[in-house]
Amino acid sequence: MNEALLMAGQALKPFQCVAWVAQDKGELSLTVIDRTNNSIGRQQIPCSAYSDAEQLVSLLQQARAELSQKGYDLQPWTLSA
Repeated sequence: MNEALLMAGQALKPFQCVAWVAQDKGELSLTVIDRTNNSIGRQQIPCSAYSDAEQLVSLLQQARAELSQKGYDLQPWTLSA
């Protein structure tokens, strides 16, 4: 899960990512906040995606696309080897 959090933080820059695990389902909930601490996006990541890099990348790309459609500019992001 730590890798998922680090990856999300990198993927959603320059915005901050606040994350917590829903205890009832084990899902990772991500809230993206802007510089004024306003929530600008949310993403649920199922526990099955923590260890599946391909699925995690797909969910993060979806979150990036949703933010871009709302007019937010994200920094370029690629997976580091």
